[in-house]
This record gives sequence, structure tokens and C-alpha cells, in this order.
Amino acid sequence: MASTTQQHRRAMAVVLAVLLTAMASPMAMRAAAAAATAAGGCEGDKFPAGRSYAHCAALPKLGARLHWTHDSKTGSLSVAFVAKPGGAGGAGWVSWAINPTGDGMKGAQALVAFRASPAAPYAVNTYNITGYKPFGASSTAIAFRATDLAAEAAAAGEVRLYGRLQLAPGTEVVNHIWQVGSAVTAGAPAKHAFDKDNLEAKGKLALSGAALAPAPAASAGGASAGKGGSAGGEAAPSGAKPSAAATAAAAPVLMLLALAAGFMATV
Repeated sequence: MASTTQQHRRAMAVVLAVLLTAMASPMAMRAAAAAATAAGGCEGDKFPAGRSYAHCAALPKLGARLHWTHDSKTGSLSVAFVAKPGGAGGAGWVSWAINPTGDGMKGAQALVAFRASPAAPYAVNTYNITGYKPFGASSTAIAFRATDLAAEAAAAGEVRLYGRLQLAPGTEVVNHIWQVGSAVTAGAPAKHAFDKDNLEAKGKLALSGAALAPAPAASAGGASAGKGGSAGGEAAPSGAKPSAAATAAAAPVLMLLALAAGFMATV
């Protein structure tokens, strides 16, 4: 009986050693990270030469991602926003905005990427959203100096919107809003949908890249022809939710845990 117990203990020790090795394996960790990226994380986005960013976040609504670099001393914020317009065949527009006065649509300082016509190249307009009214075909002045504005088509019907905003030096957290629309009418972005995801496409962004605790959800609120918004979650740096692929990558570790538990139960 003692010999059998010793055999069980030795076997359990071997299993636990294998388990620890698997958990610490850099290859396993890289595989899990790659699986998360393949499942839709922000790390998989590729940009043209000369465009790179210090941080990225898979935003919680509309399948959008945000990449950014922030210099807290100067207040310079460079961004790349990636999302798919709401219309068929890539028709429509995408937008990212900062609201310096609140957490909703009104007061947002927006960058909007769209094609004025199907044959036109993508352009980026700025809009100071002062109320519930349609966007015009021309930009309006916003509260931040905006430079390096550009946009381009990306894979899978997505659009990449680029820009640099001059924030106040020392800014650490901003309220941001993002949105997609399905149509451009008379050369101007038309009203977006008012589905739950559209109304909740907002949150707080820590410019340092640190995660923020989610804010309590608010009831769905006002809408406009250009932007809509109400409650929303926080941006999750570098993808917050474990994907199915990442979960599958961890399955062998769970199996080893179960096996170890079985040995322990028989001792």
C-alpha cells in the first residue's frame, strides 16, 4: 500500500512539473497572444511605413480599434482609428471624437472620414458638434488644432482614419466617442443607425495606455444626423476579452490541472 502511495506521489510530481512548464512556456504564451490577435484584437492592424503607435485598444462597440501615441509634456496626440462603415460595399463613414465638456455627443470634437462620392478618395473633415443637426459637406472648426488628417481603405471593407490633435499639456484622460454611418448624401455624412451598439459607442480613454474601470451604464440618450451616443464602456488596451482561440490555447493546461487533481484524489 505504501509503495502504491509513493507511486501516486511520484506520478503527481511529474504531472505538476509538466503543468508548470506548460504554464511558463514562452511558446504557449506567444500562441495565446497570437490567437487573441487573430480573433480580432488591435495588435494585428498594419499601417503604412512611417505610421506607428505606442498603444492600441479594441473598442467595446462597433468592432472598432484605436491606436495612439501621446506626449503628455507637449499635449500632442496622434491617432489611427480603424472601423468598417455601416453601408453595403464600404459605403458610409467612420468617425472618432473627443468631447472636452461631457461624455455624450453634444460638444464632441470629431474627425470624420468619408468619400464625397463613390469615385472620390477618402477625406477627413472636422466637426464641432454643437447640437442635434446634420453635418455639412465642409469642415467646421474644432477646439483642438488638427493636423496630419488622412484616411484610406483597409482590408475587409474597413477604413483607417489618421490625425494629430493638440491637447492641453498634461492631459491624462479624455472622453471619446466613435461612430460609423451607412451613407454620404450630397457630399456630407448622413445620419447613423441608432442601434444599441451605436448609442453605446463611447467611453474614457487613458492616454498613458492604462486600463480604466468601466463607468456605470447610462440610459440611451440624444441623437443627431452625424453622431449619436449614450452609455458606453471603456477602451480595453490591447484587447480585453479572451477569445475562443485563446481559450482553446489554454485547454491543455486545464487538462493537466484536472489530471493532477485526479492523482491527488487517489492518494
